[in-house]
Amino acid sequence: MLLAIDVGNTHTVIGLFKKKELFHHWRVKTDPANTADELASQFYSLFAMEKINFSQIKGVIIASVVPPMQYAWTNFSQKHLSLQPLQVDSTIRTGMKILIDTPSELGADRIVNSVAAYARYHTALVVVDFGTAITFDCVSATGDYLGGAIAPGLSISLEALGKRTAKLPRVDISSPPDNPIGTNTVAAIKSGVLFGYGGMVEGLIARIKEQFQPETPTVIATGGMAAIIAPYAPSIEAVSPMLTLEGLRILYEKNL
Repeated sequence: MLLAIDVGNTHTVIGLFKKKELFHHWRVKTDPANTADELASQFYSLFAMEKINFSQIKGVIIASVVPPMQYAWTNFSQKHLSLQPLQVDSTIRTGMKILIDTPSELGADRIVNSVAAYARYHTALVVVDFGTAITFDCVSATGDYLGGAIAPGLSISLEALGKRTAKLPRVDISSPPDNPIGTNTVAAIKSGVLFGYGGMVEGLIARIKEQFQPETPTVIATGGMAAIIAPYAPSIEAVSPMLTLEGLRILYEKNL
């Protein structure tokens, strides 16, 4: 089994692969204070519920945007699995030229998403990842990483709205607003966030597509908020929730 670990700022997604099949995955909160032993305790219990034990894991790959967690997961792998994990960064074999000013600055999640998307579509792409931040990653028709854009995510905006305003409530945006013109405070916040972010995504994708000309990139979305915002951004052609885990498997195989 391959253990694929995607450490984000808010959540960590764990996947277990048998060859090319993702047969179990979990999503937990990212806690930078966790030690390797605490990770072992947490995931021993989750694995045990599926009748999986640590000895069945034969490979580990980690993509982390949280440096303390990268150390903790590496220590977990070495101490509890007796395995040296593969760390995703710009120096590993990706099969993709990274054509930005400083490749070492590129986040591991953005590398993984771009590799996975190109492996699936083999065409020019814009990959939109709706996480703590919203990232837009651009890949050419020949599979080169071109660059992209970064914007604050929905959860950041909602948290700031709740903390920095005295009378506005925290709102669950999982249920859609009826109309752009909200007739109460909750509806108005939902409209502002969902229609607003949808408009931002549409506008930025339109600008990005202008730079791609004469190519027309395919736009796909991933990340925890992708399914929520996609209905408000018609340019998004497909939502792939497990794209990052799939990319981790592909990168592990490229670096065997």
